[in-house]
Amino acid sequence: MVLREHPMTPDSQPTFRALADPTRRDILKLLATQDMTIADVSGHFDMTRAAVKKHLSVLSDGGLITVEAQGRTKINRINPTGFAPVLNWFEFFDTFWDDRLTTLKSVIEKDMT
Repeated sequence: MVLREHPMTPDSQPTFRALADPTRRDILKLLATQDMTIADVSGHFDMTRAAVKKHLSVLSDGGLITVEAQGRTKINRINPTGFAPVLNWFEFFDTFWDDRLTTLKSVIEKDMT
């Protein structure tokens, strides 16, 4: 069994940090439906606008959202490519378990013959 190098790199740490908080995951769910301003996002949570802004900043630092200035307004939107470190992490373990299960299947089939 050959395993690829584990995909968790120091560069991916901000992405996982951003996903670690349930509020930020809820914000991502909102932004998956439409682009929103800080005020739009704030309207969905019982917290200050400053707290929401901090959550959005962590999501942006993690590469999961982009922030575009339109005049004085900042539009927050999902960045689909920002989820690549997460997908790579899951793919690593998917491959790991596929290899393990294939080995187990071979052992079982060998014992049955």
